[in-house]
Amino acid sequence: MDTKVIKPKLGLKEKYRLLTRDLAWETSYQPQEAVYPYARYEGIKINDWDKWEDPFRLTMDSYWKYQAEKERKFYAVIDAHAQNNGHLNITDARYLSALKIFLQAISPGEYAAHKGFSRAGREFPGVGTQVACQMQAIDEIRHAQTQIHALSNYNKYYNGFHAFADQRDRIWYTSVARSFFDDAMSAGPFEFMIAIGFSFEYVLTNLLFVPFMSGAAYNGDMATVTFGFSAQSDEARHMTLGLECIKFMLEQDPANLPIVQGWIDKWFWRGFRVLGLVSTMMDYMLPKRVMSWREAWEIYGEENGGALFRDLARYGIRPPKGWADAGEAIDHMSHQFMLGLYQWSFGTSFHSWIPSEEDMEWLSAKYPTTFDKYYRPRWKHIKKLADAGTPFKNFGLAKLCQTCQLPSVFSEPGDPTLSCHREAVHKGEKYHFCSDHCQHIFENEPEKYIQAWLPMPGLFQELGGDVGAWMDWVSLKDGVDNGDFVGSQDEANFDRWRGMAKANK
Repeated sequence: MDTKVIKPKLGLKEKYRLLTRDLAWETSYQPQEAVYPYARYEGIKINDWDKWEDPFRLTMDSYWKYQAEKERKFYAVIDAHAQNNGHLNITDARYLSALKIFLQAISPGEYAAHKGFSRAGREFPGVGTQVACQMQAIDEIRHAQTQIHALSNYNKYYNGFHAFADQRDRIWYTSVARSFFDDAMSAGPFEFMIAIGFSFEYVLTNLLFVPFMSGAAYNGDMATVTFGFSAQSDEARHMTLGLECIKFMLEQDPANLPIVQGWIDKWFWRGFRVLGLVSTMMDYMLPKRVMSWREAWEIYGEENGGALFRDLARYGIRPPKGWADAGEAIDHMSHQFMLGLYQWSFGTSFHSWIPSEEDMEWLSAKYPTTFDKYYRPRWKHIKKLADAGTPFKNFGLAKLCQTCQLPSVFSEPGDPTLSCHREAVHKGEKYHFCSDHCQHIFENEPEKYIQAWLPMPGLFQELGGDVGAWMDWVSLKDGVDNGDFVGSQDEANFDRWRGMAKANK
């Protein structure tokens, strides 16, 4: 009887080689340049595509195994959350405003990244980048789906969750995140990899999926924290892939250095501006806070970012141009952004409020050099107006930055008492900016940014300035989906349902 021969178990590297074999064929009846026209579109020079390897070397069988296990755990938690009235376990209905912003601005961004990676995977000639883009495209659409599923339970009970897909394209503050992804998706494939792999994954999600998700857990929202930590295991891989792509470009040809540096300068600032939403969610919209935005930035911004740039210094990369200004803005951005959201709350799909005395004491302790000096007096004045029956509402339309599309609510570097505003004229048209860096980004590619769709001019162009028609267009019910939290239906519903649940026990 013949002895059964046991085949040696394939290693990860060998499995990956078998997965990608024969994918990098040489074209015959069409030149490579015609099949992959965007590989040279941006001026990046690649001498050997085989030098790029996926550091994780994920094969499809292992990928589906890992993700299926995460899906089982995720849906078990959110099913239990729904069946046990988990929406009543959150600390306070104010917390829902942070979830609404997340659903309107971040989840559609995950879906946009999925489309972008599907496209980039077709545009890269290298097998390693093709497979990595395919895996990440699947990751991103999974993130969008799990986030929507996890938050859909809140839509049964509270306002403002119902029309996030429409609002992503129409409401003013969601245009900040939307313009970020539109900018990335309309770039070439190499710039797209830096926009998402560096700016979105390294700058944005580090500060969103770790400290904010810890805050979600601390506020009793196990559905949100479950999808956050489920996604974060993917984000760690995405950050590594983005970093490997940057190193690959820098190692391939010295001529790539100034191009890559320019993209890092641009996309750091673009990502930092989107973080204005996250900073406000952390400092103002969590009834129970784990850490301040300043503390999160010190850990995930300064320490991690500093380590990254030290690692890239051997290739000639320096910290981005906006790095110093970002460090100074940390003590101001969440306060300035929340003041803007409060005065324009009639045009949002969530509720805003004046921070309580307890909230202001916490903010004072976390921002000892800025809050009491610059922001507590403003909030006290706003509270005095509200108590007198004349709440501060700014029914004028905000002047938006042409690049990042945020209102001009930020202060000058070095002078927190002076609003920062820049202007530039291009082909006879005047454009406005919130910072020097946004102006420089515009001036480097004006043909791209003059095409930006801005919500405020769009209101006049498409609806003749009729705010009521705009409310219908963005699927908002005045006084129900927006405005002050105190006295809102969300506050009343949460208190009533929680009282009923306690009574039933």
